[in-house]
This record gives sequence, structure tokens and C-alpha cells, in this order.
Amino acid sequence: MRYSNIAVHKLVRHGHEVKAMGLKVGTVAGVPIANEMLLYKDIDTITLYLNPKRQAAYYDYILSLNPARVLFNPGTENPEFYQQLKKQGIHYEEACTLVLLSTNQY
Repeated sequence: MRYSNIAVHKLVRHGHEVKAMGLKVGTVAGVPIANEMLLYKDIDTITLYLNPKRQAAYYDYILSLNPARVLFNPGTENPEFYQQLKKQGIHYEEACTLVLLSTNQY
């Protein structure tokens, strides 16, 4: 099972509203997985499981969602994107979503 899949399950169990995005349409933990860049409102946190090279295609999309924060899970760290987030006033963290959830720090 992919870490992103585990994260969706844990987020749902912890009572968080989840919007999931992936390469393929489907569902995980009852949450529909979109494969297109849908415009959502009031996004609190975006948690990334996408390597830095693939993130560039999503910079504008993520910035347009204007989340309160973006979590960069291990292996997704991206100083180039940090600068863009910082310019827009979006908080970012290098942190593991699964650890944050399991220690009640999410």
C-alpha cells in the first residue's frame, strides 16, 4: 500500500475532510480520487507525496488553491517550491503526515 493511501485512511479516521488527487480515478477510504486539477475552496493542508521533479507541473495549481500550509513528506523536499510558497504567504513544512497524525501534531 502506498504512503499516500495510508495517509488518506488515517486522515479520514482522524475526522479530517479529504480531497484526493492521483494519476488514476478511483476511491480510497470512501474518498474519490480526482485525476484532474479541480478548484477547491478552503483547503487547509496539502500533503505532497510527489517527487520534486514532478511537482513543477503542479506549482501554479497548488498556489491557486491558496492552502494554509503544504506538507513535504520525506523525499518530496523542494527548496525551489518553498520560495514560491513563501512569496504567497503559504506556510510549508518538511514533515511526515503519518507521524504528525500518529503523534496528534497534525
